[in-house]
Amino acid sequence: MITNFDLKQKVLPKFNNMDKFQEIYKVKVKQLFLDIRFWIVSFFMIRLVGITNAPLERSHNWRQSLTNMISRNLSDSDFNLLYPKIDMAGDLTGIIGAEFPLLNSLIGLCNLGFGYQHWYGRLINLIVSSLGTLFFYKSVKSVWSQQIAFNSTLIFLGSIWFAFSRKIMPDTFSISLMLIGVWYAIQHLQEGKWKHLGLFFLFTTLGILVKLPAIVILSIFTIPVFSKSFELKHRIKLVVVGTVSFLIGCSWYFLWVPHLIQQYKFRLYFPKGFAEGVSEIKELIPELLEKFYFSSLSSYTAFVFFLAGFVWLIKLRQKNTLITFAIFSTIFAVFIIKTGAVFPLHNYYIIPFTPIMAIVVGWFVSHLPKKVYPYVLGLIMIEGIANQQHDFFLNSRDLYPLDLEVMLDDFSSKEDKFIINGGKSPKPMYFANRSGWSIADEDLNDEKVKSIRDKGARFLIIDRHSSQRKFSFEVLKENEDF
Repeated sequence: MITNFDLKQKVLPKFNNMDKFQEIYKVKVKQLFLDIRFWIVSFFMIRLVGITNAPLERSHNWRQSLTNMISRNLSDSDFNLLYPKIDMAGDLTGIIGAEFPLLNSLIGLCNLGFGYQHWYGRLINLIVSSLGTLFFYKSVKSVWSQQIAFNSTLIFLGSIWFAFSRKIMPDTFSISLMLIGVWYAIQHLQEGKWKHLGLFFLFTTLGILVKLPAIVILSIFTIPVFSKSFELKHRIKLVVVGTVSFLIGCSWYFLWVPHLIQQYKFRLYFPKGFAEGVSEIKELIPELLEKFYFSSLSSYTAFVFFLAGFVWLIKLRQKNTLITFAIFSTIFAVFIIKTGAVFPLHNYYIIPFTPIMAIVVGWFVSHLPKKVYPYVLGLIMIEGIANQQHDFFLNSRDLYPLDLEVMLDDFSSKEDKFIINGGKSPKPMYFANRSGWSIADEDLNDEKVKSIRDKGARFLIIDRHSSQRKFSFEVLKENEDF
């Protein structure tokens, strides 16, 4: 016979164990969601959607095609990083004064090891940018607090970083290298170890070489190098090594690049004088402001909290943070002026400024009531992702260049010179996998084509999505696209 006492002894312990299991489970889940590595990995997985896409999304396909074009020329030739080369320089060599081709070289190595694919740069950039995000968190945590670091990193993940960290472009790639270097600089200031100083030098030098505007990140050390909180010898070593990194970067952009331009007559960018830059930007003030109130954080909500955070910093008299922000902003303003109209017309130029904006937002959100700030973070992240999700998918109408190379292989070789109505965009010539002249459609006519033919061009390609005009030359092949 089973008594009521026996039932309690056998059944109740099971319920007690279940309650304990549920309690442990809730704690483990909470710990997981509070671990920034969980979010970085989650965002990494989300951004794998469409990772094998060719660079054919509507925005920035030309810049990604250029990156791949230089990469392919590295792997197809002698892999000389000192002489990056493009395919749309006409009868010139194609050697171009551009950024140091570190990202291009990594893509080129993948080409050599695994065969050519359009998407290697996406994955490489995503891996490096995810590591940069982790080091961003570690740096903010060491300077402020774990909570501010956690909030700032989530804001950062949902910002313009979300889309551009998977594009075949050097912008987030270079800032990631700088963010890794920042962490090792902080470690050196705190511990004085040579290995940290060496790693700071390595990552900072590479970051500046990849994109010169990355130099602005070094301005955050203005306060620490004058602070007596760190040993003088550690500060001196950091300044000396940082200066060497700076000079190496400047030697590439202000000595070697001008040499390439003078010698080979082709350049990627055109820095402006101060007067010229200011004059161009004055005509584009609305576009300039948009880069700050939307493009950077990809969220209007985030910008509202950025403004609130900045006001709160002033109210609380956070002197060191405000001075750092002012120095950072001043150096960045110089960069804006030197780019002229290019900055307000291209959203990715704001990327070096995004980390500091994310920190201000993360700092302010950390001061909100604990019951409120998780919802604020969620709203900002959802808005940021929603505003960028379109960039992960290709429209079927934009895929037609993928067949161009096969079409040309039927009647020509890689050595043949081509003319194409691609204008300044390298995209058509990149997908043709040929070299020659890319001319604006409105500038093409029979006489123009004949004059270029005299310089060595053998074939003319007309992209019918850009023009339906007819020419007097024999048609060797055609379809609805070309």
